[in-house]
Amino acid sequence: MDLLKKILRNFEGYVCVVMLLVMSVVVFIQVVFRFVLKASLPWSEELSRYLLVWVSFLGGAYGIKTGAHLGIEAVKLMLPKKAQQIVQVVAILLGIVICAIILKLGVDLVSTQLRRIQYSPAMRIPMAYAYAAVPVGMVFFIIRYIVQLVEVLGSFRKKVTE
Repeated sequence: MDLLKKILRNFEGYVCVVMLLVMSVVVFIQVVFRFVLKASLPWSEELSRYLLVWVSFLGGAYGIKTGAHLGIEAVKLMLPKKAQQIVQVVAILLGIVICAIILKLGVDLVSTQLRRIQYSPAMRIPMAYAYAAVPVGMVFFIIRYIVQLVEVLGSFRKKVTE
């Protein structure tokens, strides 16, 4: 049970590691084919590009969990503790709203691609799979923001009761 909890807590990180590993292997094979065998794999650059897009969106969500995103700490630190917590809650709520808007636009984009049935040039997969990184990534962003909001509000309540 603990292993399952660990996997779920770090799901995006594990998926990103696997995708980066696949991307590295594919690019390495492409380099070997191009410079040693003097032949090129037409699908390798496309697959690497789509994997990079997926890693970017899922990695961004994982970055929320780990606190890796940039913030203006100097301004925040000049505020009193209570104001810092309020600013943090407002920032999280703003992040959720922005991600919800991007999620809606991403769902519209994917549904348009599913209706048009456009295929990628080299791999011949539906482009909706590549574009699905946007709404899927935003769902993970929103989940991570909600978890962060619950933690911040929980710590805020703890400090109020102390």
